[in-house]
Amino acid sequence: MKKLFIVKDKKEFNKLIKTGNCKKNNFFVVYSKENNLKYNRFGISVGTKLGNAVIRNKYKRKIRAILDKYIKKDCLNLNQKKDYVILLRKKAMDFSYQEIEDSLLNLLKKGANNE
Repeated sequence: MKKLFIVKDKKEFNKLIKTGNCKKNNFFVVYSKENNLKYNRFGISVGTKLGNAVIRNKYKRKIRAILDKYIKKDCLNLNQKKDYVILLRKKAMDFSYQEIEDSLLNLLKKGANNE
């Protein structure tokens, strides 16, 4: 994922969490809010309660890989230009990559279609 498509600033994360629309499932919480840019941006957060830095970075890489795979193919149909913050829940740690991928894609599609 290019740096252009990443939400990194703590202020932006907090603003999205406080004022953005929230969609949840068993594995993820996704906050979204429209931006004034010509592209979507994504931020990924994995809490410290989920494990040490190695484990947290492993799951961030998995989520980034899923996003890269489907953004390049444009399969998500995210026509509205938004910022997304994806929070991983502890329950996701017990499931396979494929189950996590399906869950995230369903949540992003549901969020894009309902707003």
